[in-house]
Amino acid sequence: MDGAGDPPVTTQGEGLFGVTGTGDTSGMGGLVRKRPVQLDAQRPYGGWYDEVVDALEEAYPGFSDAIERVVIDRGELTLHIVPAKIAEVCQILRDDMSLRYELCSSVSGVDYIAEERRLHVVYHLTSMTYRRRIRLECAVTAADPHLPSVTSVYPTADWQERETYDMFGVIFDGHPNLTRILMPDDWDGHPQRKDYPLGGVPVEYKGAEIPPPDSRRAYR
Repeated sequence: MDGAGDPPVTTQGEGLFGVTGTGDTSGMGGLVRKRPVQLDAQRPYGGWYDEVVDALEEAYPGFSDAIERVVIDRGELTLHIVPAKIAEVCQILRDDMSLRYELCSSVSGVDYIAEERRLHVVYHLTSMTYRRRIRLECAVTAADPHLPSVTSVYPTADWQERETYDMFGVIFDGHPNLTRILMPDDWDGHPQRKDYPLGGVPVEYKGAEIPPPDSRRAYR
């Protein structure tokens, strides 16, 4: 059971995009919204999810110390991993014959600014052998945003970890060349963090000029 039949549980967030009726085109005009809370899944998970989790638990002696929670939502299996263990878990998922997640197709960041461990890194893995996909997720604080690099396991993660570092400031220890990939090397800050100043440049139209987002309203 994954709690799908239970009443939805939500948390309240403020700001960001989706605001209507305020005239604030920056999307930062005090929007208050509710975000669904993903409940921990309980065994039996159903389908092939049990096979994957059972195989990982059997192949990885440190399973109980590495897996923070298991979530099944919208047909996706997500394993929340203790940050220090992410490379070890990836190694098992790639090499164990019952799992064979040979491809890391994506590494990306998310900033849940209201949470203590606000910076989340999400890994999408694909088993081409068994035609299955899973998600791994790690959460770190902005004060100590360190994760082991998985480039030694999945070389495809090289530039993806660099982009996540550039945009969110997550530091991937052991990365072969952790430098910025989108912003200039001397850029200050990480643009996709939700407390990063909007900034911007004015946009000119025929007969009009639209000011940049950070000058359209005053935020207090």
